[in-house]
Amino acid sequence: MSPSLARSAPRALGETALHVAVMNDNQDAAVALMDGAPELINEPMTSELFQGVTPLHIAVVNQNINLVSHLISRGGDVSTPRVTGLYFRKRIGGLLYCGEHILSFAACAGNEDIISMVIDAGASTRVQDYRGNTLLHILVLQPNKTIACQAIDLILTRDAELDQPVPLDMVPNYRGLTPFKLAAKEGNIVAFQHLVNKRRVVQWSLGPLSSHLYDLTEIDSWADSMSVLELIVASHQREVQEEHVQLLLLLYLLYIGTFTLCCVFRPLKDAPENYTKSDMDKTIRVQKTLNESYVTYEDSLRLAGEVISILGALLILLLEIPDILRVGARRYFGQTALGGPFHVILISYACLVVLLCVFRACEVQGEAEVMAVCLVLGWCNVMFFARGFEMLGPYVIMIQKIIFGDLTKFMWLSFIVLIGFSTSLWMVYMTQEPDAIPSYRSFPITLFSQFELSVGLIDLPVEHTIFTPPIVHVLHCTFSVVSYILLLNLLIAMMSDTHWRVAQERDELWRTQVVATTLMLERRLPRCLWPRLGVCGLNYGLKERWYLRYKITARPRKRSFKKKKNHLLKLGLGHGFHYTSEGSDIWNRDASSGFFTFMN
Repeated sequence: MSPSLARSAPRALGETALHVAVMNDNQDAAVALMDGAPELINEPMTSELFQGVTPLHIAVVNQNINLVSHLISRGGDVSTPRVTGLYFRKRIGGLLYCGEHILSFAACAGNEDIISMVIDAGASTRVQDYRGNTLLHILVLQPNKTIACQAIDLILTRDAELDQPVPLDMVPNYRGLTPFKLAAKEGNIVAFQHLVNKRRVVQWSLGPLSSHLYDLTEIDSWADSMSVLELIVASHQREVQEEHVQLLLLLYLLYIGTFTLCCVFRPLKDAPENYTKSDMDKTIRVQKTLNESYVTYEDSLRLAGEVISILGALLILLLEIPDILRVGARRYFGQTALGGPFHVILISYACLVVLLCVFRACEVQGEAEVMAVCLVLGWCNVMFFARGFEMLGPYVIMIQKIIFGDLTKFMWLSFIVLIGFSTSLWMVYMTQEPDAIPSYRSFPITLFSQFELSVGLIDLPVEHTIFTPPIVHVLHCTFSVVSYILLLNLLIAMMSDTHWRVAQERDELWRTQVVATTLMLERRLPRCLWPRLGVCGLNYGLKERWYLRYKITARPRKRSFKKKKNHLLKLGLGHGFHYTSEGSDIWNRDASSGFFTFMN
């Protein structure tokens, strides 16, 4: 095929003849096309799926080093071409994501010779795609983690030769994630450990003992609002700083206790003689007016407690709202690891306390109902602090799973059954005397009575001394079968299954809760109560970064006593020595002093 014919041929995917030749690794045809039509070398595909793909992109992915060499030597552009086709975009369900540039395609292929060849031809190691992802970001997202780590080492080595002010592994993408943070967020343990070890500094080494400094930059949340801990919310630490959790728990108990006392001793007075009420209303005390509420010394004490309650509610809102704006309401309230249900409870409690203050100031009747809800929410939130304790934390997780999983499904099914049977019974009893059977005197009372009956709180409300339509007995029997036998046993089975599943992974789930609680404490407690972890690198002549010091003892492999004795005899050192089996461990570290003892 002549070059002119190749250029004018129909292109279903926007490809040229050179694309086809390179894709099929036909070197002879590709070289002939390059010599006959050199303008095809940098010609990109034009279809929507493969927009921007050049022959050099295809050659580096196929790892055809000879074709890569021919293309580069004949003027192949390694810097400008960018792949923007939909097939190569990162998306849900996508099969391939290699970035846009030729060097990123070569890095994903993992051939070190081709990577070096492309860089030597002028490709920049600092290229970024439409997401701001650098070469390292793209490699972190590759499925073949071993090849990706090898390519990371090569690219970091070549980038270090440029002496850039910011290392390549510290360059963030448009979402603010560095390759290190992206590896943590995506759960790529291999790449994460590899990057951690790349930043490791060997402080000193003596025989089998060595001291390493691990860079805490991007890991510690002390000075980074988007730290690795924030991203993965996972930890190998078994115990959170319990003293801080205990302090916060104590403060909250004092606060909620103060609010409870204010509610218990709320201002009430005897009902006046002209108080109008129905025969069923047994009210003997009513709420005082605002002027009557703060007269005595006891009222002043209650006022102090009420002020503390209001200030505490406002403080809760001031602490919660910035976190909602930072994380997003859907993630903040939806994720169990971040304490989502408890944040809903806490914010609802704080809003109701503020509403209670408005009711008191405006002398609005009905503060008793608001107080009742506040007390339930406030005391239920105590379970939030149980997440920081190993004894109670796993059980709090189990309660959350059951309430928001099994119990929610059960309530939906029960609601449907209750509506159906309550309406059916009311159709019968709405023609009867209301006082004959009080449990069915109105539809709301009928609905509530059926709910009580479904959970076993009352006996079957049937009066045998009066005429009862036969359909009532049929409805009661059917309701008992559906509610007691079917739904209740279904709930028990679902809860048992949830208990078993959570028990298998409760330790891991609890650790996640611990880190979430730790990060919450770190954001909200004064830094004087939360000292920074690690050692400053300036103390060791390093940059102004914080490091975690870790000592490693490499115990030598045990050799058989007989082989060691024969080896010493050959050297002429075995005569006059008494050998014992304890001599197999040559080096033994004294953990208390850090010194070494030579064992015979």
